[in-house]
Amino acid sequence: MAVINLTEARIRDLEPGSGIWRDEQVKGLMVICHATTKTYAVQGDVRRNGRHIRTVRVKIDRVDRIGLREARNKAKAIMSQIQSGVDPTAKPEESGVTIAQALDIHLGEKPFREATTESYRYNVDHYLARYRNRAVTDLSRSEVCDIYDRLRDRCGQTTATCVMRTLRAVINTAMRMDETIASNPVSALRIPNPKRREVDGLDLGAWWTLTEDLPPIRRDVHRAMLLTGARRSSILQVRRDDVDFEKGVLIFNHMKTGGRMLFPMGTWLAAMLKDRLEHDVPLNSPWLWPSPTSECGHITEPKQGPDLPSPHEYRHHARTMFIAAGVPYAESALLLGQRLPGASGGYVHAEHLVEHLRPYAQALEDKVLAARKQVAAMPRIEEVRDAA
Repeated sequence: MAVINLTEARIRDLEPGSGIWRDEQVKGLMVICHATTKTYAVQGDVRRNGRHIRTVRVKIDRVDRIGLREARNKAKAIMSQIQSGVDPTAKPEESGVTIAQALDIHLGEKPFREATTESYRYNVDHYLARYRNRAVTDLSRSEVCDIYDRLRDRCGQTTATCVMRTLRAVINTAMRMDETIASNPVSALRIPNPKRREVDGLDLGAWWTLTEDLPPIRRDVHRAMLLTGARRSSILQVRRDDVDFEKGVLIFNHMKTGGRMLFPMGTWLAAMLKDRLEHDVPLNSPWLWPSPTSECGHITEPKQGPDLPSPHEYRHHARTMFIAAGVPYAESALLLGQRLPGASGGYVHAEHLVEHLRPYAQALEDKVLAARKQVAAMPRIEEVRDAA
């Protein structure tokens, strides 16, 4: 690519197919000699906030249609745009989808849980506030790496990973809407997988003793979490009306997989919940696990010190005990509110299998209740169970 002082005569003498010839006088102006034609063009680097966005080349016209003076004037005007950060080759405005717009599109494509929606919006509005109105196509790999490194240093690895996964999902959606986005810049990162949760074995005898020392509502929450293996949001947001003693089911309306779940209660769990509801009538609360000190009206943090499992650890224990109780894989997965793998899994509707799953839920309950033999003070609910 030679640089010469372009004149009308020199342009006429340039050999066809000789390539690109740059002008000494006007930055960016060039003559491109094709096999049969010669064309004026201008090329420059679009920069924003001190960062190189892209190199663009704009065709002006054929040399046999306009003169050199007019080509130079047009080149100066185009270079003025480029140097101000404007890409003259950009497509119409609708193709320049921003991160904020892509987020709205992503969240509107399918129903998400309220907590998921809040998490996505918080990550973009809080951690990516400087970039939310930027066009996705302007976000480079190096810039994404800088964002990731900064978040990791300031907020920790967990937060940085969560924000990058949000950004990756949002950009994937933008790529389907904007064909000018060639790749996802987040793909340049090596985002670590979540660490495998280490859960110690549960001594059921000691566990019964510890739960006996809890306040009654807290005690019953912990026992219900182990006997159902339900997710935190599912078990804690159960309302009084969601306990159907006539059908013998506990209804979970907040499921990660969507929809609702009908959990077949074991006889001891049903008796415990019936006793719980009777004791809580004076509170006049719509929740199964009321809490007068909570803004939402129900318990939100059931964790009671380091000696008792967390809600998610209870799922691990329930899954393990299902196996110990001889419950088949598919039935235990359905009782935990999980979708079965493979194409055929989509044809299985757990809400139609309540009575089929009931003996397996009872098997888990029997496995847990067997540990009460190690506890001196036995709950009296077994009398209600025997009567049932």
